[in-house]
Amino acid sequence: MKQYRGVNPVLTLSAMITALFAGLFFLPADSLAEVVNAEQWDISADKMTRYENPPSIIAEGNVILQKTRKSEQQVQPQSRWDSLLEEAAEPDEGEEGDTVIRTETLTTIKADWVAYDINLGAVKARGNVFINVAGDELTASRGEVDLNDETGTFTDAVIVRHDNKVHLEGRVIEKTGDITYRIEDGWIITCKLEEGEVPPWSFAAKDADISEGGYAILKHTTFRIKNVPVLYTPWMVLPVKNTRQTGFLFPAASISDRDGFGINLPLFLNLSPSSDLTIYPEYLSNRGVNAGVEFRYIMDQESKGSFMANYLYDDLSDPSEVDYYRDGNYSHTNKDRYWLRGKADHDFAGWIARLDLDVVSDRDYLVEFTSGLTGFDHTHDQFFDMFGRGLETETVDERRNTLRLLKSWRNMSLNAELLGINDVRLDKSSPTPLWKLPSINHSGLIPIGDTLIDLSWFNEYVNYWREDGVGAHRVDIFPQLTAPIPLTEYLEATAGIGVRDTFYMIEDYGDSTWTGSDTENRLLYELDAQIGTTLMGDFDLNLKNVNAWRHIFRPYVAYNFIPDEDQSDLPQFDTVDLIEESNMVTYGIDNFFKIFGNRNSRPYEREYGYFKIFQGYDLRSEASDKPYTPINVKIGYNPLARLSMIYKTEIDVYGDGAISYGFEGAYSNNRGDTVFANYRYNKLENINSVSLNTKINLVYNFRAAYLIERSLEDSQTIQENIALVYNPACWSVELSSHRTHDEQKFMLIFRLANIGNPFGIDLPGF
Repeated sequence: MKQYRGVNPVLTLSAMITALFAGLFFLPADSLAEVVNAEQWDISADKMTRYENPPSIIAEGNVILQKTRKSEQQVQPQSRWDSLLEEAAEPDEGEEGDTVIRTETLTTIKADWVAYDINLGAVKARGNVFINVAGDELTASRGEVDLNDETGTFTDAVIVRHDNKVHLEGRVIEKTGDITYRIEDGWIITCKLEEGEVPPWSFAAKDADISEGGYAILKHTTFRIKNVPVLYTPWMVLPVKNTRQTGFLFPAASISDRDGFGINLPLFLNLSPSSDLTIYPEYLSNRGVNAGVEFRYIMDQESKGSFMANYLYDDLSDPSEVDYYRDGNYSHTNKDRYWLRGKADHDFAGWIARLDLDVVSDRDYLVEFTSGLTGFDHTHDQFFDMFGRGLETETVDERRNTLRLLKSWRNMSLNAELLGINDVRLDKSSPTPLWKLPSINHSGLIPIGDTLIDLSWFNEYVNYWREDGVGAHRVDIFPQLTAPIPLTEYLEATAGIGVRDTFYMIEDYGDSTWTGSDTENRLLYELDAQIGTTLMGDFDLNLKNVNAWRHIFRPYVAYNFIPDEDQSDLPQFDTVDLIEESNMVTYGIDNFFKIFGNRNSRPYEREYGYFKIFQGYDLRSEASDKPYTPINVKIGYNPLARLSMIYKTEIDVYGDGAISYGFEGAYSNNRGDTVFANYRYNKLENINSVSLNTKINLVYNFRAAYLIERSLEDSQTIQENIALVYNPACWSVELSSHRTHDEQKFMLIFRLANIGNPFGIDLPGF
């Protein structure tokens, strides 16, 4: 056997003979390494030796084999104007474009030494073996590869799936297909590891098969923490792909002095690429099984839905459970307890549709089940994140269920709504809550010709239905004309007049006691006027990062008049049915503050604060003893970009002092720490409450969260939640406490990255 070698950029005679003999190889004259082309596989190395019998190649030093696919693509010519405008040109009739050959790399194999059998398509590799195929990266000390079907066997091998950071290692890894493997004496972790890092946790197995569907089937498996085995199972299935897949989510455990021991083991079912179903079989030792289910789907960013349901045959809902009813002040007696809720958004043919469902068996359910994976707090936060709107407060006894349709044009909009009420009041005597079946309103604003007068309108039809009581078909038509009043260039003034005509066709339902006419009509007019001015001044500052301060000052006076009209013969459904007379002058001052500066050599501006104050003066004769309304004050202050504070109050001028006041403060920083505080006081409604919600990132991957809502009026804590989370790179454990006036509950939730759910820490109720 004769041996040939090629070692430098000079094309030697021996290399030429080798290239002609193979009929497959080429050598570029400007390369420092030889390059051989074998059908779809390209091979390059620092040094290659060709053997004639059998045809084979020994490659050494920086060996690279690549499987490529070439395709031809016609490119139509473009004129110079098309190029400049970055527009695609329409080809002239009969004109042909250029043919472009595009090369796509499908598989890459690298090693320090390779023996390539050309006839068999077999490769033996040693030293820093590396294979990249379909998003997987495989490294090994040595291996054998069949290039025809891209299978092989590797020793001391590692597989990294970068799409979801899955890391697999094995004494022997056999590549059985495009993306399927068999692993002997190996382990798996579903997150990224740095080179040489000891895995914080892993699943070690005597034998493992990675299926094409993305599952790892493990035999004789131990769960290890820092390579120390803590649990054993003879068989298990583990997801190791980057798409959603069917499987159990990690359980949540709880202990409660009311509900007893609890365990929730969710099962996730991947129905399709755009829909899924999660089953929540939660067992509560003192109550039974609180079965839950969640269905989600998404068609596009604007069309999606999420629906959840829970059912509990409650062992505690028994009159003999005296302590339970006394401690919680509960009123329900039904054992069949449920909660159905959901939201959906759909956009189609220019219409916007919004669906909101909220049906519960009794008024106590939402107050009792606030925490947990299917509790009120978690559901509210999940809906708010997905749809931008959450649930009504858990204490609301008339829960709204709506289907809304909206169509908008340039100057007008059409809105239709169906409204149903889930009535869980204790006293369900007549009248029962009103349903809208349906309501339709049309509103808009258009200028009248070339004048400065604007015509606006709000027209509405509602069919009010109820099980017991008075209902009606109501048509309300309310057009308005508004125009500016020319005074001086320093004053802004407007005036408007509106006419409201409301027609009723009254219906009796159930035990209605209506004694009036079947039809009624009301006609009102309304006058509005406002005058004000806007002053603005900029002031130079010599502060760090702040160059200027802007003050916008706007005093105004407004007037509103509605005549006195007897409306006692009208049914009362909402604010449209009882419009009180008005003869009111309102005066106030708005102040807005803004700062300008430079940050990181770039100009910036932001709102710094505002101060608003207004009061009304009632011109009606019956209000002559106390014509002044309370003074309303609202102050906003943003001393830092991520710190905001708001204070508002109503002050009575006849000796009662502050009728109501409240404070809101919010702070966040670039570490992810947040604090939100709220205080409310209202003398007329007997409200005096405070709440605090904070999340803080501690040292060594620890996070803490605290929430409290307390009624100072009743000296009672509404709820208090505490959570401590340890969250290193690849796993987390959360210990939380949830306390209400009748229950203390502790929960333990353990999560592993990319197993069962997207990795991230959610703190329900915070």
